[in-house]
Amino acid sequence: MCETHKQNITSICLRVVACAILLTCFCGCASLAKDDGVILTPKPGPRPRINGPKVYGCRPGRPFIYRIPCTGSRPMSFAATNLPRSLTLNTATGIITGAAPAERGEYLVTLKASNRRGSMRRQFKIVVGDTLALTPPMGWNSWYIHYGRVTDRHMRRAAETMIESGMADFGYQYVNIDDCWMVKPDSDDPMIGGEPREPDGAIRSNRNFPDMKALADTIHSKGLKAGLYTSPGPLTCQKYTGTYEHEEIDAHKFAEWGFDFLKYDWCSYRHVATGEGAERVQRPYRKMGAILPQLDRDIVFNLCQYGMGDVWTWAGEVGGNCWRTTGDLGLAKGSDLPGFYHIGLSNAEHWQYAQPGQWNDPDYILIGWVGEARKQGEGKPTSLTPDEQYSYMSMWCLMAAPLIFSGDMDKLDEFTLNVLCNAEVIEVDQDPVGKQAPIIRRTDEYFIMAKDMEDGSKAVGLFNISPVQTTIVVTWDDLEIEGRRRVRDLWRQKDMGKYKDKFEANVPSHGVRLVRIFAQ
Repeated sequence: MCETHKQNITSICLRVVACAILLTCFCGCASLAKDDGVILTPKPGPRPRINGPKVYGCRPGRPFIYRIPCTGSRPMSFAATNLPRSLTLNTATGIITGAAPAERGEYLVTLKASNRRGSMRRQFKIVVGDTLALTPPMGWNSWYIHYGRVTDRHMRRAAETMIESGMADFGYQYVNIDDCWMVKPDSDDPMIGGEPREPDGAIRSNRNFPDMKALADTIHSKGLKAGLYTSPGPLTCQKYTGTYEHEEIDAHKFAEWGFDFLKYDWCSYRHVATGEGAERVQRPYRKMGAILPQLDRDIVFNLCQYGMGDVWTWAGEVGGNCWRTTGDLGLAKGSDLPGFYHIGLSNAEHWQYAQPGQWNDPDYILIGWVGEARKQGEGKPTSLTPDEQYSYMSMWCLMAAPLIFSGDMDKLDEFTLNVLCNAEVIEVDQDPVGKQAPIIRRTDEYFIMAKDMEDGSKAVGLFNISPVQTTIVVTWDDLEIEGRRRVRDLWRQKDMGKYKDKFEANVPSHGVRLVRIFAQ
């Protein structure tokens, strides 16, 4: 080989090596920037990972449906050891159906998921008794994206997307219609007007929802649950037909259709309410709360009356499984902070009232594409920064709040899914002990929330509410713990090392550092 040819080859090789080094540096820097600033949640691995609640409440003999939430490469096969005989598992889909056992008690089942990359087992306790929603409900609601435009097609598509997007693999299961599915009295629009009730007095849906039972059946066929909305008043908030003086027949119709969740919104009831004080605000919820357990279907009861009469002190006693503690988050005005902080901080004050089957509800998760609530307009990208969205989800999970997304299911992007679908973050919300994190320290610049977990660990959120990056310190004295502790970053799903006496982090403006602190 001539010397000139050798030099040319050497030059080319050096260029290739240089390009490779630059490419490696570029990719590494891009990865670092992505991890620090935008996408924090790692992609699920190919091996099965069973997610969702570890405990599930139901009433004796009622219809039962549960889709095992599991990430990993498909196809996948499922198995269950000690599954009650009244229940059947579809080994290909992981959907459990049948009837809850007739005998009250706890049934400890071992779930197993397998694919060509491996397998995972996890215990799942079925508690047959009087309490539903032993962990906070997770799902989607139509209101903040579709408003009065909602149709049967929107609901069916949302159910499909809950599966296709992978949300169901993390535990999201309710597909809930909000207002405007009923007939609107005196409307001349043929799609929503007409007779509001059947000859026997039962509620009718409008023509945008031609067959409510078929809709619920379709949602159930995917292993998901169906929810709907009404008001105890004569009319709903949007002036569609309410349940006033038809509570019993409407509740039976909801069960006949196959719905699993009821949002009960105060609205026009204020015009017919009687009595004074607590009795005035409790009466309609006490009435519906007594009807629902008598139905032949489990229906989770969500009280929506905006915190009146200190609802958190009595809602569980009248049959409520979750209850709104404030006004609508979509209407909350921000000042120096976005509205979700004001709603969340108010909800956080009632931490001592949360327990399995009874949850404080600070309203929906409004990220991704959402509609402008005051004008009920079409959706547009959220104005929240990435750091604010991580803070939003972290607060809701620490508060053991229902995780109900209300953005556009047709416009889910990678970032929105990374916020909604982090298994380790959701574990904080779904912890079976059911404690809500109190705020253990609050200043003008930051606040700290800490939650006791089933395994003895602490889930801790360091929230920066100042306009600049801030160093936040939480001490072991704050947490009432001692010794060396392993600290894990939940958004990044990685251990940060062992710490003694305290943990501190630099937190960006309106950002959060969500960690779990283990004994070892």
